[in-house]
Amino acid sequence: MAGSAPYDDVPAYRPGGGSGYQAPPGPRSVAAGRLWATGAATAVVAALVAVVATMFVRGVLDVPLFAPRGAGVWGDVTTGYLAAWAAAGAVVGTGLLHLLLLTVARPRAFFVWIAGLATAALALLPFTTDLAPDARLATAAVFLAVGATITGLLSATASSVAPDRGDDTW
Repeated sequence: MAGSAPYDDVPAYRPGGGSGYQAPPGPRSVAAGRLWATGAATAVVAALVAVVATMFVRGVLDVPLFAPRGAGVWGDVTTGYLAAWAAAGAVVGTGLLHLLLLTVARPRAFFVWIAGLATAALALLPFTTDLAPDARLATAAVFLAVGATITGLLSATASSVAPDRGDDTW
């Protein structure tokens, strides 16, 4: 007999999530407003981490970081530049996370890898300069603190801004 096979062995579709056939995933949804609000908050935190870490290194450890020793605990305008770059890094990280949430399987894993490797590259950068050894270590530590802050805060947000994704895609 020609024709299609009977469908007795295929379970019925149950949209409530019961056992049986599951519909293929539809378009991925991301709560973009919440994601970008979190990105803005992360930018503020990253900038503050940069300032506090610089103050710690300059004031407590007495390492002249990002400015001459005579500039005091706050340093000079370079501390403000560092804070601005930290905030910009958080905004770029938010854009990257948004793109990954919309396009790839396991977006949080890819985000952590990309952000972690970018942080490692920035932390290695001071060792390619002619800074004093203590300034190299301190600069790398500040870059690591900022990068870890951005990576941690944004990756922790991924599951709450894309709630329709299953656990197996993270």
